[in-house]
Amino acid sequence: MRSSLLWSRLSLLCLATAELVTSSSSRDGKPNFVFIITDDQDLHLGSMDYMPLTRKHLGKQGSFYSKHYCTISICCPSRVSLLTGKAAHNTNVTDVSPPHGGYTKFISQGLNDKYLPVWLQEAGYDTYYTGKLMNGHSTTTWNKPLPAGWNGTDFLVDPGTYIYWNATFQQNQSPPAPAPGQYNTDLVREKGLGFIDTVAKTSKPFFVGIAPIGPHAEYTGSPPFTKPVGAKRHQNLFLNAKAPRTNNWNPDKPGGASWISKLEKLNDTVIGFHDEWHVGRLQSLQAVDELVDQVVRRLEKYDLLDNTYIIFTSDNGFHIGQHRLQPGKTCAFEEDINVPFYIRGPNVPKGKTVDVVTTHTDIAPTLFELAGIKLRNDFDGQPIPVTSKAIEQQKKNKKRDHVNVEFWGRGIEEGKFGLNAPNNTYKAVRIVGEKYNLLYTVWCTNEHELYDMTKDPGQLNNLATASKWRSLVLNQPISKLRTRLDALLLVLKTCKASSCTDPWSVIHPKGDVVNLEDALANKYDDFYAKQPKVSFSKCELGQILSSEEPLEGNSYHGSELWPHWV
Repeated sequence: MRSSLLWSRLSLLCLATAELVTSSSSRDGKPNFVFIITDDQDLHLGSMDYMPLTRKHLGKQGSFYSKHYCTISICCPSRVSLLTGKAAHNTNVTDVSPPHGGYTKFISQGLNDKYLPVWLQEAGYDTYYTGKLMNGHSTTTWNKPLPAGWNGTDFLVDPGTYIYWNATFQQNQSPPAPAPGQYNTDLVREKGLGFIDTVAKTSKPFFVGIAPIGPHAEYTGSPPFTKPVGAKRHQNLFLNAKAPRTNNWNPDKPGGASWISKLEKLNDTVIGFHDEWHVGRLQSLQAVDELVDQVVRRLEKYDLLDNTYIIFTSDNGFHIGQHRLQPGKTCAFEEDINVPFYIRGPNVPKGKTVDVVTTHTDIAPTLFELAGIKLRNDFDGQPIPVTSKAIEQQKKNKKRDHVNVEFWGRGIEEGKFGLNAPNNTYKAVRIVGEKYNLLYTVWCTNEHELYDMTKDPGQLNNLATASKWRSLVLNQPISKLRTRLDALLLVLKTCKASSCTDPWSVIHPKGDVVNLEDALANKYDDFYAKQPKVSFSKCELGQILSSEEPLEGNSYHGSELWPHWV
């Protein structure tokens, strides 16, 4: 009798195990994806130090990419670039609101059927999303039309997106409804976990996007922004924390260019306000940290963890007091463009920090490669190396050293001391190699910035001023270096597809120049001296190409100059 009962129990156990294995493995041989994106999270102000669960699950059990960048430091355009694999100058979504940005611009540009969830569905994936999709996705636009490509949704919609305790959600095809008395991030967490419960019962591979608003400022639809709000259980934490006094925080001398160079030094009242703002950010991130923990545990519960890639990042970075700036983003400074990026999953090295240069436009191509989907030929990015072998191969490829950075329109300064910043339009290139670490920016005012970030990581010493013209960088006169950077930036500011990932081949079609170091050879001096320079005729609020001429430069063919078109 006992033997019969034992065998009966063993049979049930084997059957249950077989069902569980079937649930996790019979997904067409494709991996699953859980994509978690925060809003305005810094990398350089230490916010990850306050997220121990995320570092435990994704840092120790996955890889951290220290040189990951957004290519435009503002919410909606950055998210659209991430979801399409295209730079903002190619999506033409360049702002958070009409006429140059927001959800309605995303729709008018024909992108609703040309972005990640649609492509994943075509490849056999079930796709789900909860939280913030993009600015302007609102109570009046949510179904004009519905965002395409999703099997299930629970979107945060404006004007309730950024309200921590009275958010507005829109589920599937139902009208938007308020969620009073419930904490925004906790709701997003529960809806994300609910989607994981749903996909655990299916046999198809899945993508689940989870997008909490933390640590974004609270915003009710009319100025000013107010500090982020933590869940009640976290509101007594970190009360003595201060906005990090980095070496470029509230400097004695103004720096930068354009309107930033005219900012006044922060006084004690403003500094105290900034410290409170920073505390709010840290408190709001605690619920996000718990969200990551619960996602990992839920995947583990269903035996899905080993076949699932979990990606954690932010749409853009953030500054508080650096360069005398009020809380905000939109600049080309490292605080604003260098963002957290973690990945955990099959064959991803554990506990590794990777210093390969990567960007948000690389994320869609990365998911394609991991899912075995043929890459689109119009991607402006390329797959991120995620295995040890791929990482080592990429380090040997000296082509991957640059990031195209761009912005149009007014800068955004948050909080009651923020101003309606003047036009903040610029084009920039962030370039990192074995022997160089530079940021070069051309403003719409035709002012220039150049920082050697090996010697000046805080970007306080602008080398593009007249007084520094004869200084040396890389043992080369700055005047010579700038001709190369101008030529590179001229390609990147209108690049498409391969010209974004391999811009030097546009300038040197023979393939004998693959990076900045090669381009600095003396034999190219005359060629680069004759290249057109990046410039603007007007500061616009969006992408108006007639104000951004010239749009093309020359290619090197020995003694001849041939025009190149990107």
